[in-house]
Amino acid sequence: MLTMNDISVQSIPESTTMDFPRFGTFTFSPSDVFEFTWGLPGFPNLHRWVALTLDTQPNFVWLQSLDDLNVAIPTADPYALFDDYAPRIPAYAIASLAIAEPTDFATLCVVIVSQNAEEISMNLFAPILLNLNNHRGRQVPLDGSSYPVRMPLPRKANAAAPTAPHGA
Repeated sequence: MLTMNDISVQSIPESTTMDFPRFGTFTFSPSDVFEFTWGLPGFPNLHRWVALTLDTQPNFVWLQSLDDLNVAIPTADPYALFDDYAPRIPAYAIASLAIAEPTDFATLCVVIVSQNAEEISMNLFAPILLNLNNHRGRQVPLDGSSYPVRMPLPRKANAAAPTAPHGA
């Protein structure tokens, strides 16, 4: 006898190919899609996002909306750029995303790129948490913290330094 769980698992394709205005044709799996029940600030009605990493921009993860294909947000791992980043994640965020262990989630922060990419900064005040098990995400303001909304990204001389994401 099939249960609803059996049917839903069997009906999920192993991969989906879509044509995104910013990135062209891209293939992704269901594990790359995250549900933002509360939307994101500025995008309250966009709930389904796919995390894309481009070969040409390995230091960035683009959150591409599946509800509005014209919306994509550049993000990056704050721990890779700021050794002293140690946010205190509020209990409501951990509970709302059903995070049980530190290995259950990833943290991304929105990257802000000025016109002509002269300035690149990161929003350390409101990290995006992605539960890697249930594929839910949420942007979480760190009320009471001193982390800035626009922290300039460190400029490194080596080749591994982040460069501005194209099309930001």
